[in-house]
Amino acid sequence: MHTHTSRLKALSRLLLLAILAVIAVSPVHAQKVALKTNLLYDATLNPNIGIESAIAKKWTAELTGSVNGWAISDHRWKHWMIQPEVRYWFCDRFSGHFVGAHLLGGQYNVGGLDIPVNFLGTDFRKLKDTRFQGWFGGVGIAYGYAWALSKHWNIEAEIGLGWTYTRYDQFRCTGCGKKITTDHPHNYVGPTKLAVNLVYVF
Repeated sequence: MHTHTSRLKALSRLLLLAILAVIAVSPVHAQKVALKTNLLYDATLNPNIGIESAIAKKWTAELTGSVNGWAISDHRWKHWMIQPEVRYWFCDRFSGHFVGAHLLGGQYNVGGLDIPVNFLGTDFRKLKDTRFQGWFGGVGIAYGYAWALSKHWNIEAEIGLGWTYTRYDQFRCTGCGKKITTDHPHNYVGPTKLAVNLVYVF
């Protein structure tokens, strides 16, 4: 457990450095770069940050990431995730309708969560009494809309669907190390992105 927490801390620093590097090499001109945070993730104590940069007249590229190292009592919701995306805007960049294609990947250590849902072959009810630890990667497509609040501030909503492949170890309880499944593969099809972003556009 300590090793996994150390990895989360190291990866969170790596993610922050990657985003800062993108900022450093991006041309900071009006309407060409935006910083954002997903308010839905913030509300569930999942710190996250994203940067989006113009790459053509109606195209932008985005890199977002989130890290959560929380463990409260027998509840585990530890993870890190990175999600790059390419977007096409139907009108102006950073305003109005857009569609996107994204990748996603990361690691997780979750358990002790009461989610009474069995969704398209993925039984989230198992999270209540057991713990899962593994990695994931996937692809998806998305649709969204951005509302301009002022010269520099936007609100942006986006939903994405796709496929994710994961391999995990399953443990008998949320706080013990008794392993009952090792390196088990699983395919997930469903939502891969849900965001209400607060955006600052340079």
